[in-house]
Amino acid sequence: MSGVLVGLDIGGTKTAIRAETPEGTLAWEAVEPSGDWSAGPVAAAARWIEALVGRHTPAGQTVLAVGAGAQGCDTEQHCRDLADALRARLGVPCAVTNDAALLVSAAGLEEGIGVIAGTGSIAVAVGRDGGLSFAGGWGWVIGDEGSAAGLVREAVKVALARDDAGGAPDVLLPLLMDGFQVTAPAALARAVNDNPAAGYWADRAPVVFEAARRGSADATEVIETGGRRLAGLVGTLVSRGAVATEVVTGGSVFVRQPMLFHAFQDALAERHPRLPIRLMRKPPVRGAVVLARRALDRLVPVPGDEPSP
Repeated sequence: MSGVLVGLDIGGTKTAIRAETPEGTLAWEAVEPSGDWSAGPVAAAARWIEALVGRHTPAGQTVLAVGAGAQGCDTEQHCRDLADALRARLGVPCAVTNDAALLVSAAGLEEGIGVIAGTGSIAVAVGRDGGLSFAGGWGWVIGDEGSAAGLVREAVKVALARDDAGGAPDVLLPLLMDGFQVTAPAALARAVNDNPAAGYWADRAPVVFEAARRGSADATEVIETGGRRLAGLVGTLVSRGAVATEVVTGGSVFVRQPMLFHAFQDALAERHPRLPIRLMRKPPVRGAVVLARRALDRLVPVPGDEPSP
């Protein structure tokens, strides 16, 4: 069988893998849970990717190059180190970047800002030279504003604060209690604290949007604040000198929940009215295949494809 270029989009919840021929024809693709994925230590992460590629590559098919966008690869050095480790294991050109950066290449751009709001959130600026700048992405316990987990965290805090204050009833609290399968506010607090896994919190994010659709002022404010904070990440990158030719957004919450995207869009338009915004609906893993192609062709330097000093 002929050789293929393999791309991976490794997110906090699921991983997409896609293989294309050098001519751009889809060879195969798959999606599976990210499971025990961790971007560090680098050696273990490289083994994880190698095993995934091996499971899905048909016998007799040659992998020509690999491109990966991975949650947790949050510095340029980390991307280079993982690409080096992966190259050593696979023996082919490899490029690694953050999963949000895939949005830029998937959109056919060489530079821009990618913003992901999925299980977690982060904003990444990609320069024409392949350089990366990061904002946010601190994890769901203290950050990941506007993400599924982050929205649930903030919604629970607001709902419990209203209950403590004896405020007028808001539909957000009973919907959250239903979502976490508890019957009292104190039990809601325990349920959230006793299982602080990102996926466990993120799975309840639709409850926040349902509450907003039912007229919850608290849920609406949580969503709008999430959108503003995501827009603030873009502003942080711009203030640090990122070339913002276009902002490309993606991730499950942006794609499935228009309320968050519109809140982000409105907030960004206030701060940067001339900055184009695109919602990426096609799979970002296509951007990982672009990275693999660039790594093979050596035409455009990308993080992880430079030789280590």
